Amino acid sequence: MKLAHQINLAFSIALVLLLSITAVVIHFVLLNHFVGTQKEELRSISSAMSATMIHGTAHKGNIETELHALPAIMPSSVGIASVEAILSDETGKVLSSSSNMSSIAVNSNTQFVAGQTSDLQNIWNGTDARYITEVKATPIGTLTLLTPMSAVTSIEQALFKRLLIVFVAAGAFMLLFGLFITKKLIQPLMKLQEELKKVKERHFSDVKLIKAGGEIGAVAKSVYNMAGELNRFNHVQKQFFQNASHELKTPLMSISGYAEGIKDGIFEGEGIDKGLDIIMSESSRLKKLVTEMTLLAKLDSEEDIFRTSELSLDDLVIETIERMNPLLIKKGLTLHVSYDDCEPLTIRADRDKLLQALLNVVSNATRYADQHIYIHASVKDGQALLSVSDDGPGISEDLLPYLFHRFVKGKDGESGLGLAISRAIVERSGGLISAGNRKDGGAVITMGFPTLSPT
Repeated sequence: MKLAHQINLAFSIALVLLLSITAVVIHFVLLNHFVGTQKEELRSISSAMSATMIHGTAHKGNIETELHALPAIMPSSVGIASVEAILSDETGKVLSSSSNMSSIAVNSNTQFVAGQTSDLQNIWNGTDARYITEVKATPIGTLTLLTPMSAVTSIEQALFKRLLIVFVAAGAFMLLFGLFITKKLIQPLMKLQEELKKVKERHFSDVKLIKAGGEIGAVAKSVYNMAGELNRFNHVQKQFFQNASHELKTPLMSISGYAEGIKDGIFEGEGIDKGLDIIMSESSRLKKLVTEMTLLAKLDSEEDIFRTSELSLDDLVIETIERMNPLLIKKGLTLHVSYDDCEPLTIRADRDKLLQALLNVVSNATRYADQHIYIHASVKDGQALLSVSDDGPGISEDLLPYLFHRFVKGKDGESGLGLAISRAIVERSGGLISAGNRKDGGAVITMGFPTLSPT
């Protein structure tokens, strides 16, 4: 069953139950109200008749006259209200009754006959549900007023029928309103389902933003943003394979060309040695490129390749300098290391991977520096910051936003994967890496890591 039908069915059942319970409650409330009102009226009539009887007896002194005058002393409204009056002695013998008596067979000289329509004792006890009664003791006897329950129920049912009509109209309106609201809620979900089908079919660029409110709007925006990220990722992946194929194709062509030339005898003497040197060089370049691509893929997809431990960032800088020293001497560069006044910096990372990331950054600096390279370590806002800068030409503004992307390289770059690998390693360590240009000229790459208390 569709979600819209489920919601409509659930709302309809809830509405029917609510209206049914409300109708039952109102029925009993109305009935109790009318019965209570009728009892109050009987109580008022009883008090008035009792007072009249006492007053008449006191002036005339003739009880028999008051007994026969019972119909005459009833208020004028009683006839309309279908109220019947019975005056009886303490034994239950009927002394007098009103002229409205019809439903009860009464004999003024005898008690109620058993088996008749109603029994006076049952009326006094309140066990006869057909009548609403009021019993009052008077000097003459017991005055019993009663009115048929059917008179009250007929009024209550007439009013209740009108209320049912109102309920049905209100229920129909609420049901139509519920269907309208359900449609307004479900329609964005249906549109969102269509957009998710586009995501499933990898048509990321065709996904549109569904405008909706509340949580549905938030989900729609998340889907739209996710499609944008997937589209960018898909584009990057395609670009990666294109660049990778290009980078792999160049050394393979060189190797293949020189190998065929040597085989066919095109190269002789020193030409053969030169061709073999190029084959060896391109093979090393190809091996390095494949190794870096494999490492980058593992850093992106495998969890167990990264094994973290607590390590000293100061010791890592010292080891980096030792490994880079031969290249620095060969190029005639001077490396300057400085620290802020702080305790030894301790971070959590994979030592070998982070060392490779730092070597890539420093190696990149040696490629563009004129004379000096600077490494500076500091602590700021609970972050261990390590910056590597040089006095070279700096990074062009066009290249700066894409510096850490795969196969993005400057004029003298090699594979274009070194800084991409460094970014992946730093981010897997819980840190951030950024690039910029110094005010005095030259590039600066900064890595930040969460610090730990030294152990």
